[in-house]
Amino acid sequence: MSTPEGHPVCVETPLMNDSDLRRLVDAQPPMRALDRAFYAEPAIYARELEQLFMRSWLYAGHVSEIPAPGDWFLYELDTESVIIVRGRDGGINALLNVCRHRGSRICVKPRGSSKRLTCLYHGWTYDLEGRLRAAAHMGDDFDKDGIALKRVACQVVAGMIFINFAEEPSDLAAATRELNDCLAPYRLDQAKVAHRQAWSMAANWKLAVENYCECYHCAPAHPEYSRGHALADPEERYGPLYEQVMARAPQCGLRNPQIELKFADAPGFGADVVYTHYPMWKGHVTGSEDGRPVAPLLGDISDYYGGCADLQIGPVTFGLAYCDYVVIYAFRPVSHQRSVCDITWLVRGDAVEGQDYDLAQLTWLWDVTTEADKRIIERNAEGVNSRFYEPGPLSKMEKYGWDFLSWYLATVRPA
Repeated sequence: MSTPEGHPVCVETPLMNDSDLRRLVDAQPPMRALDRAFYAEPAIYARELEQLFMRSWLYAGHVSEIPAPGDWFLYELDTESVIIVRGRDGGINALLNVCRHRGSRICVKPRGSSKRLTCLYHGWTYDLEGRLRAAAHMGDDFDKDGIALKRVACQVVAGMIFINFAEEPSDLAAATRELNDCLAPYRLDQAKVAHRQAWSMAANWKLAVENYCECYHCAPAHPEYSRGHALADPEERYGPLYEQVMARAPQCGLRNPQIELKFADAPGFGADVVYTHYPMWKGHVTGSEDGRPVAPLLGDISDYYGGCADLQIGPVTFGLAYCDYVVIYAFRPVSHQRSVCDITWLVRGDAVEGQDYDLAQLTWLWDVTTEADKRIIERNAEGVNSRFYEPGPLSKMEKYGWDFLSWYLATVRPA
């Protein structure tokens, strides 16, 4: 069922209490799609926000987006808004976009640059670290020294900015120590954002993440991707090619350890870390329309090795690292029936658009792939919202997705 605009209409279920949710989780068979209530029930969505998103490390942006003190951009999740700002000392602060006077939003544009952060409602003004510096007409006994914008945890991993809303978040720095070694040749801390785009989808956020976590759909749905990437086929088909790629990686300046600490195996809650290589088919050295390079080699990489690397940091941020660019996928919910996929393309920091790379060629593959995914995910949402939907069995090529769903179920299950 859908509106004339094609947006799925939720057939509402009765409000769910903790006992109902426990029974629903406990009844879930392994390697099977989830019950419709997990996508349609607002009470479950509210629990997801508190138990999963408020406790996980979430990708906010890249350091190149805020190069100078006072540069900032907003990260938004459901009703929350965070100002990611470069401080005067060069550090990066993550400040809740909620004025300490009456709660108004302070920054209202997606990005900007300011010497100070001023609330346009009553003029309360904060410095780049969030400390209150000016508040007019508050009386002689008003002490502004103890008032500051609330902060959320912020960590930078290879130039990628992650935030966590939890009071006591897991240790992302410790979790990603080995990943930093793997990513060192790419020099992503010295890379720059060539393009960033957000795709809004009329679908529950889990449908988008599940879609990303499996390549069972790649061959029928993504011919552009499948003709270059071996992951579109079952693993037994590309095993010998994988060995060749892994042998060549060190010769090109890359390190080839495999890290898979995801979901239930993550070293801390919401601190997932994955770095795994897989091969590309002959004639393809990167993700492009013709398989040929689209940008200068990243960092210290000396040549193309015939493969690419899958990344994951946190439960809802994924990436694909080629030798000439990196694409980052970050998923976030807007409501229980809407979600956003933020995609960032990173290239060498000194690369010049129009000279060293053509933006249309750089973004072509993941533009066309994501447009197809948007259609797939929204059709999936329309079917799941049907009162006649019944969960079906998953393929062996959906094992990664089941790992995510198993962790998700354990996370939302009331104690």
